[in-house]
Amino acid sequence: MNTTDFDYELPAELIAQTPIEPRDASRLLVVDRASGQLAHRLFRDIGEYLRAGDLLVANESRVIPARLQARKVPTGGKVELLLVAKQDERAWEALVKGRKLVPGHRLAIGDGERQVVGQVLGVTEAGGRLIAFERPIEPLLDELGIIPLPPYIHTPLANAERYQTVYARCEGSVAAPTAGLHFTPELLFSIQRSGVHLTFVTLDIGMDTFRPVKEERIEDHVIHTERCQLSREVAHQINQARREGRRVVAVGTTTVRVLETAALKSQVVRPFAGPTDLFIHPGFRFRVVDALITNFHLPRSTLLMLVCALAGRELMFRAYEEAIRERYRFYSFGDAMLIL
Repeated sequence: MNTTDFDYELPAELIAQTPIEPRDASRLLVVDRASGQLAHRLFRDIGEYLRAGDLLVANESRVIPARLQARKVPTGGKVELLLVAKQDERAWEALVKGRKLVPGHRLAIGDGERQVVGQVLGVTEAGGRLIAFERPIEPLLDELGIIPLPPYIHTPLANAERYQTVYARCEGSVAAPTAGLHFTPELLFSIQRSGVHLTFVTLDIGMDTFRPVKEERIEDHVIHTERCQLSREVAHQINQARREGRRVVAVGTTTVRVLETAALKSQVVRPFAGPTDLFIHPGFRFRVVDALITNFHLPRSTLLMLVCALAGRELMFRAYEEAIRERYRFYSFGDAMLIL
């Protein structure tokens, strides 16, 4: 398929700049794949569409303060770093904003006892830099870094926790699994009390998730690789649900990628820990996911292609047209969609 098949025009004012309060007050567009019907609800109503016995699976990755202010050693020139992928205990792939950095350049972050120095080892295929720090930098991120926001959000965030899900636990992402931002602890409790089961996987999200596909044919695109994990216990829960005919409902496209990666080579879900480069686009055969909670995605993005693979391009674009017509809020802090 052509990448242009996944393009659409979005009025700039529909790109949400701030989160809505409370979290579950966002709007919810319900898409029924069987009937093709669309329904307009609030997110707090989502329990009406979930059944007792459904297994709700969410990504519990937590966003790290990955944006850092650095200075060149010894000149003091300012450089902004965005850590995007951990390579080992001391080395990270980073996007850089500042004057040209070449292998051999040294960078200092923080000062005094908090100072850590890194050296540029090389340039990545995506144009980033591979940087080796003199010691692990993660323990210093809470003091020295800030939470990165997507490039289309220009309003500073008053409370950094609003870019975390209420169940975020495993640090490692540089972007939030935004479908989960709509849940409150009270809503999750209410859903579980009605008989819906809740479990978690992990996928550490990189900034490449916001990059549009540039190749003319989507089949020529090489998707970014992200680390993910699905435990033995969760694999058992999913396989049992499927044996018993209960639905697996994924919270977010990142969760979909974990679940489908773990089932790629088998008829059942197997425990998995490692990188995934699974690119889900129309023509993909889903082995695990029955329903999906998601946000509205950027044009030409792999995430939009994923939801089109699940619901069909025609129905999904009709839903997007309806959402634009009804002035839904789009992207990370925007409204949600439930695909049944």
